[in-house]
Amino acid sequence: MDKVGFIGLGRMGRGMASNLCRKGFELLVYDINPEPMRALERVGARPANGVAGVTQGADVVFTMLPASPEVELTVLGPDGILANARPNQIIVDMSTVEPRTTDLIAGAAAERGLSVVDAPVGRLAAHADRGESLFMVGASDEDFQRVLPMLQAMGTTIHHCGGVGTGIRTKLVNNYLAIISCQLNAEALALSQRFGLDLTKTLEVCYGTTATNGQLKINWPNKVLRGDIEPGFTIDLAHKDLSIIIAAANAEHVPVPVAAAAREMFSLARASGYGAADFSAIVDSLCDAAGIEKPRVPKDWKHQA
Repeated sequence: MDKVGFIGLGRMGRGMASNLCRKGFELLVYDINPEPMRALERVGARPANGVAGVTQGADVVFTMLPASPEVELTVLGPDGILANARPNQIIVDMSTVEPRTTDLIAGAAAERGLSVVDAPVGRLAAHADRGESLFMVGASDEDFQRVLPMLQAMGTTIHHCGGVGTGIRTKLVNNYLAIISCQLNAEALALSQRFGLDLTKTLEVCYGTTATNGQLKINWPNKVLRGDIEPGFTIDLAHKDLSIIIAAANAEHVPVPVAAAAREMFSLARASGYGAADFSAIVDSLCDAAGIEKPRVPKDWKHQA
């Protein structure tokens, strides 16, 4: 069995790494914050001495990092993964990054006899904790089969999207729809509030038509509409992803005016102090700006599944 390394133990990475331990993988971990390393050690992982320590002791190295600069430094830096790697290792990047970053590290790794797999995540931190993540994977057939048991230890849904780079590009399409849905929902519910409509009746009507979407029907009734804006996926991250989506679309000469407009609303939310809140709280930011009462459902309301 391949020895596994995991770099980046933030809100998503910690849960995924924990599930690798629970499923019996020998795991080396590293994060710039020592606290999650100590927590992972309690469930069987071994803390490593930096990126170099993980790379030197693992056959497959996973990275789950905030953005492109951190991924590029971790992989390509002077004491990064490639500087300490050996042929036939695999780097699996699960971060949400610019496609050019995936292409860059894949090319640099190939020159040294290593493979890169991009496997960004399509669900929330709570799913990562439970081992229920969804992965969109870009990899050769051989590399996909090699890392599949590890992905299955961390998730329940794994899509092989094609060659290296197709995973992150699929993730951007998915996140475009998910984030834009939040902005559309925010505007619609703010209008409902201003009209003085009964929120639960409005939701029931929308749930029965093609107007509904996964955010409105699944996520929001359990988050912002209950008054819970603790982050599963933050407004800051949604803003970051929209920026990546717009840049990637521009590079491919695809106009995305809706994404550009939505990003400015997420910029406003960040400026208003909502950056660390769940991205469903975009409706609270909009209502604040318009002087509208925030939409909340009664505590005993049972929403449709």
